[in-house]
Amino acid sequence: MKVRIGYGLGTQTVVDQERFAGFVDELERLRFDSLWLSERITGTAFDPVVGLAFAAGRTTRLKLGTSVMVLPGRNPVLVAKALASLDRLSAGRLLPAFGLGVVDPNEQQAFGVAREERAAWFDEALPLIRRLWTEDSVDHHGPRFTYRNLTVRPRPAQSPPDVWLGGIAPSELRRVGRQGDGWLPSFCTPADAIAGRVVVEKAAADAGRAIDPEHFGALVIYTRRELPERLARAVAARRPGVDPAELIPANLPAVRATIERFIAGGFSKFVLVPAEEPSSWSDELAEMAGELLPLQA
Repeated sequence: MKVRIGYGLGTQTVVDQERFAGFVDELERLRFDSLWLSERITGTAFDPVVGLAFAAGRTTRLKLGTSVMVLPGRNPVLVAKALASLDRLSAGRLLPAFGLGVVDPNEQQAFGVAREERAAWFDEALPLIRRLWTEDSVDHHGPRFTYRNLTVRPRPAQSPPDVWLGGIAPSELRRVGRQGDGWLPSFCTPADAIAGRVVVEKAAADAGRAIDPEHFGALVIYTRRELPERLARAVAARRPGVDPAELIPANLPAVRATIERFIAGGFSKFVLVPAEEPSSWSDELAEMAGELLPLQA
């Protein structure tokens, strides 16, 4: 099992261009596996495709992930085109992860899709994106999209990129099994992940498919001090009754212990997300690399 550790920014962002560039450069220099950018239209986070394109131009080995890119409300043809272009220009380093979008009136307004319509939109769009990445001519007639003899070029460098999905609700776990190539949940404990994997793998088997055992991971939010109030509220809303310390480790030894518990449960891909932007990315990443990257050996 190959353990890989990357970094993400969550829905916060490093809005200063020089700081973001330095953050990307340090991830590459220290040999972190990947960079993951999340999407929040009404927040301060960069558009993930634009941010990852910037990172692709500064790096040669760092993988580039979306955590996650929202599909409901987007034209799947344009998504397929943009991501294929990014994968081609980065020499096959794209790690696309898609989701339904956060349950928030402002976000739902921005995408223009009613909450109850998101799952159906997603279920039609994702298979189309895969077909557009691999087929020479796509015919499709569905409730939202109709295409005839449609071709999208360039093809991605990967054939095709693996698609990662998140979520820990029962319906989300079953969707991962039916449609995902990998599972990257957040706000979950190692015990949650181990139990969820059983559901994912059963749903995959029921659909006549299997997920690579190396494609199970977790997004690990961590903090260096007391949990910020905004994050405490988010934990309470998403995981009521769960001790926040179980979900968000509060210091470097706790981060390592959490990852080791995931690894013991058969998980191998991790995205670290600091709860707050550190004063020095260089110092933060160097310390985390020294403690955690030996796990990749």
